Amino acid sequence: MCEGAGGTRWAEEALAAVWERVRETEAQVGSRFPLYADPGTGVWKSTSKGSWTGGFWAGLLWLRALASGTARDREAAAACTGRLAHWLGQDTATRGLIFWYGTALAAGPGKDSAAATLKDRAARAALAAYDAERGLVPWGDAFGGPRMLARADGVPGLVPLLAGVSQDGKDAAYGHLTRQLALSLAEHPPRPAWRAAPDGTWTACPEPAAGWSRTVPWLLLGVADGLHCLGGSGSGSLGGSGSGLWEAAERLAVPRWAAGAELVPPAQDGSPEGLLDTSAAAIEAVALLKLAALARAAGREDEAGPPAHRAHRILRRLTTAHLSANGALTGGCYDAGRGLAPCHELIWGDFFLAWGLAVLTGLTGPFTM
Repeated sequence: MCEGAGGTRWAEEALAAVWERVRETEAQVGSRFPLYADPGTGVWKSTSKGSWTGGFWAGLLWLRALASGTARDREAAAACTGRLAHWLGQDTATRGLIFWYGTALAAGPGKDSAAATLKDRAARAALAAYDAERGLVPWGDAFGGPRMLARADGVPGLVPLLAGVSQDGKDAAYGHLTRQLALSLAEHPPRPAWRAAPDGTWTACPEPAAGWSRTVPWLLLGVADGLHCLGGSGSGSLGGSGSGLWEAAERLAVPRWAAGAELVPPAQDGSPEGLLDTSAAAIEAVALLKLAALARAAGREDEAGPPAHRAHRILRRLTTAHLSANGALTGGCYDAGRGLAPCHELIWGDFFLAWGLAVLTGLTGPFTM
């Protein structure tokens, strides 16, 4: 737990507000999945199948069930998770986002057997899609466009999902993660998306563009999960094992806690002034809490301090400057380039904020999902 002046009372109060918003959202969307909400009206744009974000709504419901301990909340979470099954047969690397975050909290020993089965089936489907020649699970064609892409948002969730199924899954998770890191870190700022050519070379994609707000947070999340579930040999700075992954974590994270670094990033480099992405900040906070926990586990408390401190500051900023009275995290940007939901509440922003606050308050740990 990371505490600042005044302890974690502020985090407990913010989390209580988030649960109020979850109740409102549930009443609005019913059996559909929330995607983004207008900041003025609070009305959600929802989808019937959940798109790539459905797991975040299910995960948020599981977090609420953990907090409340009620059978009613657990049943609601389980029902939502069951509705994710549509995505098992879809060709998309976002199976990681959908099925890891939608099942992980529910699928542990002695928990929801249906969620555990769904997670296992999703992991095996993702492993079957792994392209050993190119060293990754392709982005896929479920959402249109070219299939053979490597994208930063295809990393989080997929790494622990694959790693949990078998040794082959661990090998695929490592290949997928390191392929994406090699591509993204070849440029500065890291470029989120690359397309494979038939000859095995890779070409940078124009969308999402370099400077996208969620590139580094998604990659940091994948690296932290890779360090946790894959391990490695050797030692690197920032503590622990897996020197190559720790070096990647350093390259991604250390510039973020330099003096003057923004706590809430612009939606895109060159975005109009004031166009931020609070969802990216919430993702980063969770990734940093994971890195801090890993450093502590390696006995390197001094190197746990900077990521833990920045995560705490991010969550504090989000709850004081961007959380509405009814618990909605506003100021998220779905897609700046298309002008889609540029300053809205985003379901994954709500999820990662809730998870970060849950870690700060001791409700759950950084690696429960």
